[in-house]
Amino acid sequence: MNVLMIFTHPNHKSLTYAFAQEVIKGCTDNRNITAIEVLDLYAEQFDPVLVFNETKRRRDMYTDPKLEKYRKQISWADKIVFVYPIWWGRPPAMLLGYIDQMFSSGFAYKDHGGLLPEGLLKGKSVLCISSMKGPTFYPLLWLNNAHKILMRKALFSYVGIRKVKFFEFGNMESKKGKHEKKLDKVNRYFQALRV
Repeated sequence: MNVLMIFTHPNHKSLTYAFAQEVIKGCTDNRNITAIEVLDLYAEQFDPVLVFNETKRRRDMYTDPKLEKYRKQISWADKIVFVYPIWWGRPPAMLLGYIDQMFSSGFAYKDHGGLLPEGLLKGKSVLCISSMKGPTFYPLLWLNNAHKILMRKALFSYVGIRKVKFFEFGNMESKKGKHEKKLDKVNRYFQALRV
């Protein structure tokens, strides 16, 4: 199994970064995982800004040579792991810009003019690991789980990815947040991961 981890946080001393390190450790200890590749969007200086004009058209985005490296990573991966914080009830703009560009028509889905497109990323699975300052129940209570619903239905299901799992961790700035247990949960998940 090939794992692509997409890490989105500007601070390598953050708890979000600690979760990313547990993903790497767990994958390294698992014989079922052939390889793990890490894409750190901030370190990569990924440009999240979409530009469309007379010469750069949205419908041609799937052939953009500057995005070829990232398309190859997604094609290579069996499992895509997103590690990010929740800011203002949603993932960082950097990650959303990556999603806007990478999950494009012609690469992630094909529109045949019907009600739903053909998802071109079938057979892959996704795990979203997110952390937030507030309590874990906050997105459900106040936001009706908008983040999870949008990621699962409007994005992953649309492109053919049916296996989607979420680890949402709250109280990350609290000393009573039980960080070690949360980090251990991520590590154990990847150690036990099977194809």
